[in-house]
Order: sequence, then structure tokens, then C-alpha cells
Amino acid sequence: MRLIAVGRMKDSHERALVERYVKRLNPSLTITELPDGKGSPAEIKRREGEAILSALSDRAFVVVLDLAGKLISSEVFSQKLGEWLETGRDVCFIIGGAEGLDATVVSRADATISLGSLTWPHMLVRIMLVEQIYRARAIAAGHPYHRSGRP
Repeated sequence: MRLIAVGRMKDSHERALVERYVKRLNPSLTITELPDGKGSPAEIKRREGEAILSALSDRAFVVVLDLAGKLISSEVFSQKLGEWLETGRDVCFIIGGAEGLDATVVSRADATISLGSLTWPHMLVRIMLVEQIYRARAIAAGHPYHRSGRP
């Protein structure tokens, strides 16, 4: 699996949270950080979009995180991730920059999901996504990390 994200994670505490989950993942997750674009908002989106698309392989199964994406539960995410992994294609998650994703990236997506309608800092989204990937794999393995239902 792979995560392509715009922006560099500089804070050591944020990086430690991501690494906490990445080191436990099977299959492994590789993170590719792309530089933030420069220019007007439209130019930034275009440049970041080009960089994202050039970092993707032709066979990648692309999962885009987008505000307009599907809202799904952790259990459904686990099921979907299992299905995506079974395709034999490299599952590649995409997190855009502060201006959002260019339409060319969204149109390349095989799946589009949302972490909710709240606005989150992109570095926090990275942490939340990696935790959800770990949670999804734990659910699939029957590991007690995920506690379903309400107390």
C-alpha cells in the first residue's frame, strides 16, 4: 500500500504518531511526500495534481480523500480495503494540499472517501488515515483493537 500526500511532515510528534501505526501494518504502507505547490490557488491545485498523477503507477488502485467523498464506517472501510487489496493492484491513498485536489486527480480515483464534513489540517488527516488503515486491518484480522458498538 502507498500514501501520497502533499506537504512534508515536519513535527516530530506528528511523525511519531504516523510511524506508530505504519510499523504495525501488513501489508506495509509506503509514504511519499510531495512539495506544496506555489502560485495562485488554481495554479497550486494544478501543479500538485500533476505531481500526484506522476507519482502514481498506471496500475494503482487510487483512493482519494475528498470532502465530497463517501462517508463510511470503520467496518465498511475494512471491508472495502480488503476488496481493494484483493484486486492485486497497489492500493494508493491520496491526500491533497490546502487548496484541495485538482479535478484530474479526483477523476483518476477508483474510490473517493471522506473523513467527515469538518475541515482538518492535512497533517492530522494523515495521522487519522493511517490509524484507520491500521484499524481496518485489525478488524479484518479479528484483532480486539477495534471495539464495535456503543457502550
